[in-house]
Amino acid sequence: MISAELRCTAPVFGHLAHLTDERGLFEHAEYAQPRPEHGYCVDDVARALVVTCREPHPGPEVTALIQRYLDFTLAALQPDGACHNRMDTDGRWTDEAGMGDWWGRAVWGLGVAAAHAPRPPMRARALMGFRVATARRSPFLHAMAFAALGAGELRLGRPNEVSAEELLRDAVDAIGPAPHDASWPWPQTRLSYGNGSVVEALLLAGSTLGDPDVVAHGLLLLDFLLRTESGPSHLSVTPVGGRGQGEDVQGRDQQAIEVAALADACARGFALTGDPRWRHGVRLAWAWFCGDNDSATAMIDPATGGGFDGLQPVGRNENQGAESTLAALSTAQHARRLGVLE
Repeated sequence: MISAELRCTAPVFGHLAHLTDERGLFEHAEYAQPRPEHGYCVDDVARALVVTCREPHPGPEVTALIQRYLDFTLAALQPDGACHNRMDTDGRWTDEAGMGDWWGRAVWGLGVAAAHAPRPPMRARALMGFRVATARRSPFLHAMAFAALGAGELRLGRPNEVSAEELLRDAVDAIGPAPHDASWPWPQTRLSYGNGSVVEALLLAGSTLGDPDVVAHGLLLLDFLLRTESGPSHLSVTPVGGRGQGEDVQGRDQQAIEVAALADACARGFALTGDPRWRHGVRLAWAWFCGDNDSATAMIDPATGGGFDGLQPVGRNENQGAESTLAALSTAQHARRLGVLE
């Protein structure tokens, strides 16, 4: 049952702003209070760049957040396209630049910002950073899928952007063709994390490259993922630890980011096909945040927009970190746009 006070909640950016200082976005929170001692990471800042750039009419506060997140993401890039992830509160990178998931999310954020940031100088800087980062390729499937999301968004607005086209083709190759096992069509032996992003990468790549076979592969995986992660009345997404064929994982620890990735994929599927099933998938994802889940527990604070860090077998993790807050905001954006907030 969805709490009545959550039915009409639109995206609220108060908690996200609370987690953000003059340098970046703090990764962790203790309850609703930021934990500066854990620093910042590109994984979350790039996600924040995507979410804030998605706002159709950002006011001064959200525009200032976009600028902060864009500056941080660009600062993480090295001239050769590799990317740092972690920074401490003194502004020092605490890791070696590499090509992990954070690189893929940086490309995602920069591609979205290059297409949708509210000011031309922001879009120009994001495009330059996108081109630097996409001189490289990651050996990791999920990193390539995340990067493809930025490349696809950019190519929708700039269909002649060669760097985006080349990355999309390489991402499709990294994900691989549809397996022959109809009972388990997923490209890996287990569902792990970011599953919806893998699906959306195929949908975006196929649609922007004009390849109907890739789109069909993405829709096949979207059908599989939504069926696998839906219970009789609500979502029960792949938990921490993953999910293999035939495993019953209902009621185990679930992360908000998995729900948001599924909502992204369903929203993309609906945009491409108009199939009401994918719109319903977005509604189920928003309902999960509103308490229609395995533990009947709301996963968003409607007053601040803060998202709770994990759905547990009984109740929730009360901390409101960056990842979960951004997942809640992202899903609310899709629900608002598709008219399923209520």
